[in-house]
Amino acid sequence: MIPVATQRQDLLAALGGEASGLVPTMGALHEGHLALIRRAAAENDRVVVSVFVNPAQFDDPADLARYPRDLERDAALVAEAGADLVFAPAVEAIYPSGFATRVEVAGPSNRWEGVARPGHFGGVATVVAILLNLVRPTRAYFGEKDYQQLVVVRRLHADLALPGEIVGCPTVRDHDGLALSSRNARLSPDERHQASAVPRALSRMADLTASGQIDVERLIAAGSRELAAAPDLVPEYLAVVDGETLEPLTVVRPGARALVAVRIGTVRLIDNVALSAAGA
Repeated sequence: MIPVATQRQDLLAALGGEASGLVPTMGALHEGHLALIRRAAAENDRVVVSVFVNPAQFDDPADLARYPRDLERDAALVAEAGADLVFAPAVEAIYPSGFATRVEVAGPSNRWEGVARPGHFGGVATVVAILLNLVRPTRAYFGEKDYQQLVVVRRLHADLALPGEIVGCPTVRDHDGLALSSRNARLSPDERHQASAVPRALSRMADLTASGQIDVERLIAAGSRELAAAPDLVPEYLAVVDGETLEPLTVVRPGARALVAVRIGTVRLIDNVALSAAGA
């Protein structure tokens, strides 16, 4: 049975000074998380998976309350994927009495999800800074599915000279192309069918770019047509951005990324894809 540490001293004792990988999660693990863990296990002597439902990144107490929690299940999956330790601290261990600090990352936090979810990235940046300082990993692994989060974490890591290396890992997708997410379980069968329009829209944009189309307005129009084919999808944004600054582009250039957010029923989905022009 995989050990579960709740205190920093137990965590550090388990690591023993070897090269370590950290995979930060909020639990409710799926194949996307497990892919991160397997990569971390292949590249490090020891792997820690944190399971912490971070209250600082929720703007709706109801969302926080209903977030799925099953540490026993998550620990079993972590062990199967090759990790060595689960770090599952109590809220008080991360945010002790009197805690009064919040980390805000300007620039990449200001658009897209930063507008849709005010305060979210401040909560993410704060807990990631704490976890990196507690674990002090050789490498920390984040999925590209939450691309803006990855950009924010990289900026945080560089600006505060935090320990280790940030490793971005490709999005893991289901058979219909939908990016794996714990939110997918809340989709009805019909909603799930319609949600597949999201990866189709991104794929269409990527294919057009690879064929030489670099006009962003035309790419967004093509992606929007795919989304419109799903009558219950409500797009929040579809954009082509610089892959480092997340500022919107008018023409595709190296490193460009297409970002999308939609609502369907009570579920909000985000996704993204790299865009590479022919000959780039």
